Amino acid sequence: MNKPTRKGARSAKDITPEIQRQLNSGETSSVNLTEWLAVDQRALLAHILQQLGRPQYLMPVLSAADQLKKQTVNTLNEVIGTTLLSLATTHKDQELLKKIMHHPADMVRCWATYTIGRHPALSLTEKLQHIQPFAADDHFGVREICWMAVRPGIAAHIEESVTLLSAWTTHINPNIRRFATEATRPRGVWCEHIETLKKEPEQALAILEPLKADEARYVQDSVGNWLNDAGKTRPDFVQALCQRWQQESNNKATAYIVKKALRTITKTTA
Repeated sequence: MNKPTRKGARSAKDITPEIQRQLNSGETSSVNLTEWLAVDQRALLAHILQQLGRPQYLMPVLSAADQLKKQTVNTLNEVIGTTLLSLATTHKDQELLKKIMHHPADMVRCWATYTIGRHPALSLTEKLQHIQPFAADDHFGVREICWMAVRPGIAAHIEESVTLLSAWTTHINPNIRRFATEATRPRGVWCEHIETLKKEPEQALAILEPLKADEARYVQDSVGNWLNDAGKTRPDFVQALCQRWQQESNNKATAYIVKKALRTITKTTA
């Protein structure tokens, strides 16, 4: 997907009626978090299903959304994606899944990630294989939602996940390298914690070690945040690892990661 060239609104009130209309109809992609949060997913769903010739799917999805106890952009993404998956499975409508996976609207691709991450017939290997293009997506929203879509499977199979994702750490695309750490963060953001990695973060060393001097700031931030998460329950592990990394890798990338990793530990010991 090509990156949009226009500048996004700084606040919701600055979004013009025309841009809001385009966002809600899937004619344009959001270019920043403000616009992404402002998308009316119900209106977008109605438009997309009409566009794809599946208007009969609208009410079942809206009914599922209405039953949510907490309605946020993330919970709506999940319920729309999983309900579309259920409908497509029931009606043997694989064509719908293909269409939303390649739709130009970023929010529609966000829904599509859940049709992969929560697909009961796919193995973890298959889920990660199919989710990788979304991990490489040009749009920040798709990249964030895609790791959340597969995180339950990752959390349930840590050893296998680390083995599979360790291969991603050498990928040429920094977005894919970053997925490996972001999807396995012990505490994560907007998601359930991975208790195993909170207690035994050393299980993820096969992912962390290859990224200790990654050239991409996007990856550096994720590695630093991963270790900051781990430091809240295992400061001993994080301090020892950071000390070793500083000895083994004397460069700016590692120094940045270490500083980010130790920020909470430094505050508590100051």
